[in-house]
Amino acid sequence: MISTAIRVARVGSAAELAAAALMMLGYPALMLAALLPSVGAFAAAAAVTYLADHYLHRRGSYLISRLSKVRAGLSIRFLIRQLLLVLLLARAPLADLVFYVAIACFLAFYAFQAPHGALVTLIRNRRRMPVATRNVDLGSRIRIPDAPPQGLLNRAAEKMLHLDLVAVAGLLVTAATGTNVYGYVGAVVTLALAFLYVAALVPYVRGKKSPPKAERVLAAVDGWLREYRPQTVLYFSGSKDSAYQVNMWLQTMEQLETRPLILLRERAILQNLAPTTVPVVCVPGGVHLMNLDLSSVRVALYAANVGKNIHMLRVPTMKHVFIGHGDSDKLASVNPFSKVYDEVWTAGRAGRDRYAIADVGVRDDDIVEVGRPQLAPIRPAAGAPEDRIPTVLYAPTWEGWDDNPGNTSILLAGENIVRTLVQADPPVRVLYKPHPFTGTRSTKAAAAHRRITALVEKAAAERAADARFTTDAAAQTRAKAELVRIEARLAELAGPTGDKGDEAEATRDGVVDVARHEEIARLRDEWNDAYWHSFGSWEHRVITGAEPRLYDCFNVSEAMVSDISSVVSDFIASGKPYAVTDSAELGVEEFKLQNTAVRAAVILSNSARELPELLAAVRAPEADPLAAERQELKRYLLGPDDPTSMEQFNSAVHQLAQKAEARNRGQEAGARAAAAGNANAVPGQRTADQASDAVKG
Repeated sequence: MISTAIRVARVGSAAELAAAALMMLGYPALMLAALLPSVGAFAAAAAVTYLADHYLHRRGSYLISRLSKVRAGLSIRFLIRQLLLVLLLARAPLADLVFYVAIACFLAFYAFQAPHGALVTLIRNRRRMPVATRNVDLGSRIRIPDAPPQGLLNRAAEKMLHLDLVAVAGLLVTAATGTNVYGYVGAVVTLALAFLYVAALVPYVRGKKSPPKAERVLAAVDGWLREYRPQTVLYFSGSKDSAYQVNMWLQTMEQLETRPLILLRERAILQNLAPTTVPVVCVPGGVHLMNLDLSSVRVALYAANVGKNIHMLRVPTMKHVFIGHGDSDKLASVNPFSKVYDEVWTAGRAGRDRYAIADVGVRDDDIVEVGRPQLAPIRPAAGAPEDRIPTVLYAPTWEGWDDNPGNTSILLAGENIVRTLVQADPPVRVLYKPHPFTGTRSTKAAAAHRRITALVEKAAAERAADARFTTDAAAQTRAKAELVRIEARLAELAGPTGDKGDEAEATRDGVVDVARHEEIARLRDEWNDAYWHSFGSWEHRVITGAEPRLYDCFNVSEAMVSDISSVVSDFIASGKPYAVTDSAELGVEEFKLQNTAVRAAVILSNSARELPELLAAVRAPEADPLAAERQELKRYLLGPDDPTSMEQFNSAVHQLAQKAEARNRGQEAGARAAAAGNANAVPGQRTADQASDAVKG
């Protein structure tokens, strides 16, 4: 029942639901206490409403935004509490002066809300940059002042309204004791604090405390662009949840042989962008973007098909390429919109064939196979080391937005898969790494995930008690100590997490420290190595966090079980055995016909009875019947190993840049010829042939 109530109220937990219920019940309790009147009951109910409201705000509860939609927002809730306090004072045997002081105090208090809100909004708007950057030195070109203390702007409305606490407490003490001075002092202190809060904001709307106007910022960015002269741009637009689509290309951009630039359109993407050494420019406004000096750019790369791409596609001096954000058999991989680009780059031959079969207007001549540079961290199959048992990774995808049974194996096959693996003889180790969205839409998927987690954890506990599985306690202790050391250093390099300034300050100070960036990358690799040595090599594990990463799990596994998703295509880069679940029960032949990436997989039914075939390939790689097919499929999907994907990618960028240069030179030559021809002609004068034609006509 509680879980149903949580889902209906759209709150995050039982504690959140309890806080919401207490806040809702608190206001009728306040009214009843005011009518009785009961000062003690009113104080208790007021404390409950204050605390519950504050807790829900701190948790970012969905209920808070819903209350605003039905005109029960934060200000209204505070006003109702104050009006009920006035009612309590009217019902209590107090002097009239206290009653009038309370009314005057709350009226004056709300008079301060308007200038406070206006100042906060004005400061935020003035400090919002027309162009936000990272790894671009704008500080030497324009003056960007420090951000106001975040204590003034963060949750400003909530902080301002809570200043009434002093007045409310003083008036309640007066109502309880009959001593008026407490009410007077509380009212004066509340108004003084409100005045000081407003006064503290005023300096930050003056010229010296505000960033330059948009024209100066744009001119500074243009000046930097003219000096840096970017040659290859990664352009991206999307929601904050799609930041992973651009993040997956950051390392590739860092390895380009041309001068790279990342061009974003949404501030939310910039905030969720992973650390990178590549210059980043975020331009939310389409007009601002179209006026940027991008004359040196020759190749523009697009990771997603979105409407805002048109703002860059209109530039004829550069060539435009769709590179996508994954390689799979999904319909998004053959979007008809792709024909607007000069070229479409795919990983291997499979991508080219998809477009040919789909017949959506993308010419075969415009498709270039460049491999998948992101897959470089995936190590090829080498067999399980002799000192440990084989590891099998179960990495299912999530339930998706509809109830298609083919979306995920979690619902129908997950428990059967895990149960078969943990009971395998000879034994294997199981790593369970579900998709981060698992259970976010479907309660059935969430329940299945919990059952699978319980199965893995139970099997891990039983194995720990089995004398056959021994551990090197000293080595594990050293690894755990190493984890603590690395995490402490990473936290130190990350810096304080409290006051991070604002967009303007981040633009001014957002130049990456390359040495620190490289140290963080090295430490993350060391952390990954220490993590796998911090527990027994036979120990089953549930991995739900961001670390270790999926590719790290690939590298310590000898096989994988998954669903139809880009995870399968990526794992194929390792050349290791894998199985894919036909949860929709299409049948082996139809399943392989519809999904290229499973053609060299062991196909599992929902009963998972086919798993022994996968385990046999793990234990005896030399007798693996699908090994040759996997290598052939790898070349078909991802291209050849030599040259490397990064070399192929750089070569494709270089060749396309040359095409752009050739086109631009042709345009310049044509323009000069046209200008010369116009200069030799007398305006309005017709040639002899034209005159003759006119006579004949």
